[in-house]
Amino acid sequence: MSIEIPEGLTELLQSFTVEVLRKQPEDLLAFALQYFTQLKESQSQGAALSHGTGLPFTHSKGVNFAEEPMQTDSENGDEEEDDEEFVAPVISRFSRRASVCAEAYNPDEEDDETEKRIINPKTDDQRYRLQEACKDILLFKNLDQEQMSQVLDAMFEKLVECGDHIIDQGDDGDNFYVIDRGTYDIYVKVEGVGRCVGCYDNRGSFGELALMYNTPRAATIVATSPGAIWCLDRVTFRRIIVKNNAKKRRMYENFIESLPFLKSLEVSERLKVVDVIDTKTYVDGEQIIAQGDEADSFFIVESGEVKITMKTKSKADVEQNEAVEIARYSRGQYFGELALVTNKPRAASAYAIGGVKCLVMDVQAFERLLGPCMEIMKRNIANYEEQLVALFGTNMDITDPIS
Repeated sequence: MSIEIPEGLTELLQSFTVEVLRKQPEDLLAFALQYFTQLKESQSQGAALSHGTGLPFTHSKGVNFAEEPMQTDSENGDEEEDDEEFVAPVISRFSRRASVCAEAYNPDEEDDETEKRIINPKTDDQRYRLQEACKDILLFKNLDQEQMSQVLDAMFEKLVECGDHIIDQGDDGDNFYVIDRGTYDIYVKVEGVGRCVGCYDNRGSFGELALMYNTPRAATIVATSPGAIWCLDRVTFRRIIVKNNAKKRRMYENFIESLPFLKSLEVSERLKVVDVIDTKTYVDGEQIIAQGDEADSFFIVESGEVKITMKTKSKADVEQNEAVEIARYSRGQYFGELALVTNKPRAASAYAIGGVKCLVMDVQAFERLLGPCMEIMKRNIANYEEQLVALFGTNMDITDPIS
């Protein structure tokens, strides 16, 4: 049976997808209702066709695609709102024919041993600039040293001039791009009209969605100044980045699913947890967190044992600067959440007993993804207070707000 895709459907869905990625709405259905309602009203008034405002949202100078892994990593700019709708220039290359989508990719079918390593020679200066450009790229955070070395070896520099099109909406994905320098506008076409929806300013990355999900480019990126970008070919990107993420999901999704305190999360939410966690290893006696420090991470013990200690002014042993052990945690247990829940400095220190491996989540991901688990964590505070009263005769004011 042959199914004909209605004209304009692809462009409509692509523009909506880009807006979802930009706005990161908590309620997707409500956002979709608002988006399409405003779009319909815009068309009814003739604005979309006569004034080039194909999207019902104001122009934003900063685009943050870095809220979750699997999305473009870029710098937040200062958001500016204009009273008048932005009228996008006509981009002739929007009329290019959309090519047939690239072949499907299954990371489990690739054999690392048969893949030829790609090496593009670089000067010391180029290597340094590339490392600086890549150090905050979310997609690279979970690569080991050898994988990162392969990525850097494979990337090649491309100089661009003002007006150059880096990628075009509807085309197949050929490369992943990291910005070295220069400014770039992001255009999305809807109803045949291109509109600028944001920009990159001397940093950021783009182009991974088409490579990861085997879809056409969702936007057009146009250089607005001379600059330079680093390109990673599709083969290397898939072999290292996509395959690494697939392995990570297989490795940790069962473990995450087994954790009782995450049972209140939906399956999709637990997968997001897998995507954002990092892993860290510690040697015997190494300090993981320090009492009094500002909290920036949450820890789940994957293997080994962790000792929690605390110093208190109510004990004479503090005069000898000694700490008292108050708890030990092993596989599947978590720590470090207290400071994040109470918004206070670390109430205790944590040390590795033997070799320890922890899953680590930064504070932004913790607040965004573990909201449904917060009540469970708050209930545990009462247990902590009981332990402290038994040990020290006081709850140490661990839940008092910061003055």
